[in-house]
Amino acid sequence: MLKDKLLEDLKNSMKEKNVVRKNVIQMVRAAILQVEKDKKIELSDEEIINIMAKEAKKRKDSLEDYKKGNRPDLVEQIEQEINIIDEYLPKQLTKEEIAQIVKEVISEVGATSIKDMGKVMKLAKEKIGAASDGKTINEVVREMLK
Repeated sequence: MLKDKLLEDLKNSMKEKNVVRKNVIQMVRAAILQVEKDKKIELSDEEIINIMAKEAKKRKDSLEDYKKGNRPDLVEQIEQEINIIDEYLPKQLTKEEIAQIVKEVISEVGATSIKDMGKVMKLAKEKIGAASDGKTINEVVREMLK
């Protein structure tokens, strides 16, 4: 289970005195525990992956701000954190792979114009999951529904 792997990796990073890795894993575990306590449920690996994808997205969004603010120290730290989180996420799909899935979804729902974007996005996100971010899926769907 993914939670067990996170705990094991946390222990190893503490032994190795890898502070950045330890902090990232602790942050992810805290986010998981918060959701479990709030909803009073045990999260599945898929739900944990979704939480980790959200954490990675937060960092990717802040990365641009740090680059604009000319903060190379923070840029490097955030990039390290993203790389650590990415180790636990499924392989990210390429735009071509996403386009193939979106093409299938469009024919499945019978979408013909940009007005059908909501239906296509919903089903595409369900099929793709954490293998891509919503922004990239959105771009591909818009291109194909022009």
